[in-house]
Amino acid sequence: MTDVPDDVTAGRRDRSSTGLRTGWLLLLPLLLVVYPPLYNRTDPDLFGIPFFYWYQLAVIPVSVVCTTVVYLTGRRTRRGSTR
Repeated sequence: MTDVPDDVTAGRRDRSSTGLRTGWLLLLPLLLVVYPPLYNRTDPDLFGIPFFYWYQLAVIPVSVVCTTVVYLTGRRTRRGSTR
């Protein structure tokens, strides 16, 4: 077998478990746009813009926030495991 120290494999396990804790957030924006009956309508409109369009635009900041949270959590975990 390979001679991999236990602390290296433990670090891998810690990173993957943290990734699973926050990685599910990446599914949220996908689920918000993959099911068209959720947003395939015109009412309510916002400043004359049909719901379909402003819903699509509103999902963009949600995606950015989810991606940022997952990235920063993973980055903090990697930083903590290398010290």
